[in-house]
Amino acid sequence: MAAAATPGEPFDAVVLAGGAGRRFGGADKAAITVAGTSLLDRVLDAVEDAERIVVVGPSRPVTRHVYWTREQPPGGGPVAGLAAGLAVVRAPVVAVLAVDLPFLRPAHVRELRNMLGSGRAGAPAGAVLTDDEGRDQVLAGVWSSAALRRAVPPTPDGVAMRRVVRELPLRRVALPGRPWCDVDSPADLAAAQRQATGDAQGGGR
Repeated sequence: MAAAATPGEPFDAVVLAGGAGRRFGGADKAAITVAGTSLLDRVLDAVEDAERIVVVGPSRPVTRHVYWTREQPPGGGPVAGLAAGLAVVRAPVVAVLAVDLPFLRPAHVRELRNMLGSGRAGAPAGAVLTDDEGRDQVLAGVWSSAALRRAVPPTPDGVAMRRVVRELPLRRVALPGRPWCDVDSPADLAAAQRQATGDAQGGGR
């Protein structure tokens, strides 16, 4: 049964920032900027109302107070990162986010929390964003912390996130503004810069 996600209820956030940035020549992807703000800080802004923000990865300068932790082994993948982050999480609800979501906003996270449900019978274990083609973005979602803890295997190194959550009941959420858009390559980064410029000209961030 999923935990409640009522307005104002405390939630925590886990931001997965331990990737090697291979497609960026080994550069620290979390530090790459879009419209003058690092990818990491942009995601941290999206969870500004979280009780506790846990960043899994090497410590870096950030604009908010966060709890730092590392996956074991370092570079062990998103599920290893999730396991490390959940060890620091205290709230019954947790946002689990990749570091490279430049267009995620607090309103998107609030909508995911609202869609998670109220703990009643039949409520989902998670609410995740879907992209323009309807694909689940499992690293852009809000979850029952207890459900994730039960689903993460004892040895999480190298395990795929989709494998961990495939048996969990999900609520899929399509939202405008491409909040699910991630930055996996230089081409993605160029597209994100263009979108950010367009958003700024249109009055968005």
